[in-house]
Amino acid sequence: MAEVETQKELDFERKHKEDLQRIRNFRLMDDDFMSKVFEDKPCAECLLQIILNRDDLTVQEVHGQHDLKNLQGRSVRLDILAVDQENHTYNIEVQRNDHGAGAKRARYNSSLLDANLLNPGDKFDELPESYIIFITEHDVLKGAKPLYTVNRTISELDHAIFTDGSHIIYVNGEIRNGTALGELMQDFFCKDPREMHYKVLSDRAGYFKKDKEGVDTMCKIMEELRDKTAAEVAEKVTSERNHEIAL
Repeated sequence: MAEVETQKELDFERKHKEDLQRIRNFRLMDDDFMSKVFEDKPCAECLLQIILNRDDLTVQEVHGQHDLKNLQGRSVRLDILAVDQENHTYNIEVQRNDHGAGAKRARYNSSLLDANLLNPGDKFDELPESYIIFITEHDVLKGAKPLYTVNRTISELDHAIFTDGSHIIYVNGEIRNGTALGELMQDFFCKDPREMHYKVLSDRAGYFKKDKEGVDTMCKIMEELRDKTAAEVAEKVTSERNHEIAL
C-alpha cells in the first residue's frame, strides 16, 4: 500500500513538473492559454482595438471557451466570445493548423454565431453585427498581407458591399513588423511576458506564468483536460468493444 501511495506521489510530482514546463512555454498562439488571457476585458479590448484599428471600441462582455450548438446538437467551442458597447459580437479564434481556419469553417462559425444571437420574437433587423476573427500561425490566404477582411459583395453592382453586418477577418501571424498589428503578432509568439510590447497583455500573461494563483489555475485546467481526454479514450474503447461483441 505504501509503495502504491509513493508511486502516486511520484506520478503527481512528475506531471506537475511537466505542467510547469508547459506553462513556461505557452504563447498566446496556444488556444487554452489564449482563452484565459483574453477572457479579461482589458486584454480583449486591446486585441480588438488593434485588429480593427479602432481606439473607441469598448468591450462590455467577454467569455473564454464558449460553447455554441446547432439544431442537430453539434457544438463548437469558441476560444473567445466578446461583445462591445454597440452590441457588436466577436468570435476570436487562434489557429495553428491551416485546416482549422478554412473558408467553410469561417462560414460555419459565422452562421452558428448568428443563429444564437436572436431570441424568439426578435426581429431580423435586430441581429447585431458579427465578426469572426482568425489569428493564424501561417498566411492561410497566401497573399502576404498582414490582415484580410472578408465581406459579402453584390457582383452586379460593381461588387458593392452587401450590408448584412457579417464580417470575417484573418490576421496573418507570419507578419511581425513594427506596426501596431505586427507588434501584437510578436506578442502572440512570445513565451516571456517581459518581452511583450503591450503591457496589458504582458501583465496578464505574467500572472498565469509567474503568479502562484495564476499558475495553479493553469495547472488545474491542464489536469481537467487530461481527465477529459482519458474519459473520451475510455468511452471510445468501450464503444468499440461493445461493437465487436455485437458482431
